[in-house]
Amino acid sequence: MTRKKKSRAVTVYTYTVLDEMMASPHVPTPADSRRYQLTRMWAGLANIETADEPTADDWRVCSDAVNLMETLTLDMRVCEDSGGLLMDAITALANAGRRYFSHGVIRLDANGIQLVRAVLEDYAAMLEALPHRTMVRCHRLTERRIHEISAGRLRPHDVEITKLV
Repeated sequence: MTRKKKSRAVTVYTYTVLDEMMASPHVPTPADSRRYQLTRMWAGLANIETADEPTADDWRVCSDAVNLMETLTLDMRVCEDSGGLLMDAITALANAGRRYFSHGVIRLDANGIQLVRAVLEDYAAMLEALPHRTMVRCHRLTERRIHEISAGRLRPHDVEITKLV
């Protein structure tokens, strides 16, 4: 008699430990990578603010940047959120995601726009200042946490939006 083997879904990560080790411990992320990240992030926020129909990808790139800032603040402790701005921005993005489920449009309220914009500005400053290795580690930790949330292992402050389109 043989046992059935449990099949496990393979989790694919953007960065590996090798990527982290090979990244510079002193020099910031290369300019073209920074520009790409920041352009997508700011375009996503602009679309959420002004586009007729913002897409789930617009919301996702803003959420990704806020999640990365959360990792830098709470897990890696390379910066601090003394005013609680980060948690308020997370709540604003979660509310925008929930608004999509109830109204069919992803929108931030005026206060949410200000909160998210402030956190994105902080993330842009961190991306410019921190070493590339630190940012790759941040990406790795954030992806791991997102996979844990998807698997149902939530921390007390985590917010789960199941799926936007």
